[in-house]
Amino acid sequence: MHDNIIRKIEKAGLNVHGIEVFRSGDIVLRHFFHEDRRYPIYSATKSLTSAAVSIAADEGKLSPDCLLYELLERRYHSMMTEDFKRLTVGRFMSMTAGKYPFRPQGEDWTEYILSLPVDNTDASYNYSNIPAYLVGAACENAVGMPLIDYLMPRLFEPLGIPRPVYQTSPEGHFYGATGMELTVHELSLIGQLCLQGGEFGGIQLISRERVMDSVTAKVKTESGGYGYFFGVNAHGFSINGKWGQRCLVYPEKELMITYLSDLPERADEMLALANEYAEEILRL
Repeated sequence: MHDNIIRKIEKAGLNVHGIEVFRSGDIVLRHFFHEDRRYPIYSATKSLTSAAVSIAADEGKLSPDCLLYELLERRYHSMMTEDFKRLTVGRFMSMTAGKYPFRPQGEDWTEYILSLPVDNTDASYNYSNIPAYLVGAACENAVGMPLIDYLMPRLFEPLGIPRPVYQTSPEGHFYGATGMELTVHELSLIGQLCLQGGEFGGIQLISRERVMDSVTAKVKTESGGYGYFFGVNAHGFSINGKWGQRCLVYPEKELMITYLSDLPERADEMLALANEYAEEILRL
């Protein structure tokens, strides 16, 4: 049965790099169509930023209820409007902090963002890379070090993931929204950690409470809902990046499907195949 998804991907001519399926504690399928190496995961990076916030919250460094502006450098405070100052970290993590352009720009991204109008009364879902960048910068300031350095001993090393490729802003902050590269298995490990409620190898890396909060919908979207940088639907949650980077998690069935792709025009086709495949497994 597991070979069916491989045949369907090949028949459709979908440019998928690799796929891994985790069920009830075991890897039941791992197949590579291309070289098994790191590839860009695009917006799946946001879920790593969410994990960083959860770990920092467990350590008492910040929380989703904190006002985000208080965690940004003081040199920017004079530029902030009162509306911006009322926005919490959680509002940015759930993409409910108002409408922003898709990505930051300029030589100082924070300065550019603060020059934009903001309406804190708009709590609808508005997807952008800007919220994750701000949250990443705020988290770095809260923990007092580059976010990758912070995550290495607390997340990546316990999962067996070597230091990843990542992107920073012109002023030196971890981008937070995109720019990271991982292998299929490395992204799968992040999903597995969340599936297991923050526990891995007998160690609680993130509190179960924080993980569950992150993967619980805060706002409705066209595809279901959105938590703290995680997609949420009726069956579970997902880590999502453009062009077909996915980790689909079905907690009640202890099932997880992870794949990396290069599908600028056909990512929805691959997602449909993955969902169809998941339904076949769940019927067993």
